[in-house]
Amino acid sequence: MSGTSDLVRYELRGDVAILGLNRPDKRNAISDRFVESIAEAVARATREARAGVVHGHGKHFCAGLDLSEHSQKPLFEAVLGSRRWHSAFDTIERGRIPFVSAITGAAVGGGFELAASAHIRVAEEGAFFALPEGQRGIFVGGGGSVRIARLIGPARMGDMMLTGRSVSATEMERWGGVSYVVEPGKALQRGIEIAARMAQNAEFTNYAVINALPRIADMSSEDGLFAESMVASLATMTPEAQERLRDFLEKRADKVKAPDA
Repeated sequence: MSGTSDLVRYELRGDVAILGLNRPDKRNAISDRFVESIAEAVARATREARAGVVHGHGKHFCAGLDLSEHSQKPLFEAVLGSRRWHSAFDTIERGRIPFVSAITGAAVGGGFELAASAHIRVAEEGAFFALPEGQRGIFVGGGGSVRIARLIGPARMGDMMLTGRSVSATEMERWGGVSYVVEPGKALQRGIEIAARMAQNAEFTNYAVINALPRIADMSSEDGLFAESMVASLATMTPEAQERLRDFLEKRADKVKAPDA
């Protein structure tokens, strides 16, 4: 099953929804209308799929904010626009299903912010990341001060914003901002493989991982440990978990294997 809008293409492949940013002539730069299209596609994926992948059509994942639109906004409209980015990207980060960002070319500014809202990031060797807000005279407004800073740390994020330097996929993996680095042309394929694997997980466990973990990280250690006990107990009580545990105990489930050399 597939669908096409002018800005986000949608395809359902088994249990995986594939969302393709479709503004290649603008390096997939994000406008207000683009944000709404992303939100609509994510809502559809949440209804129809068990995992999702976000990628960019053309050479680049996303070059960030459409500055031609942003520069013309009155102050309060700019505030409301930023808050809309927050709410739209939050449906990815803290929604019902896990998402992978498959990154090619540029993940710059708002594009990096979008990628950071996914739970796993796969980047091709030639991909690069940048936060040029300092040089543009602006500030991140799509959640980067929270999401990116938590991935790579505020010092490294500040370095990127103050200097405007680009960071390679390999270095970003070392920093913690990328989960997998793959050969050129392989990001989408690898992203779909990872999403398909996540789609096989128990639905409640996926929901708990993407919603409980970031909230527990915001808690004190004592509160976090208490919340962990509650979520762990709830997870084991679902019929799906009980069936999977029974399969494991009766040796019908695969055992965990060592990684390939």
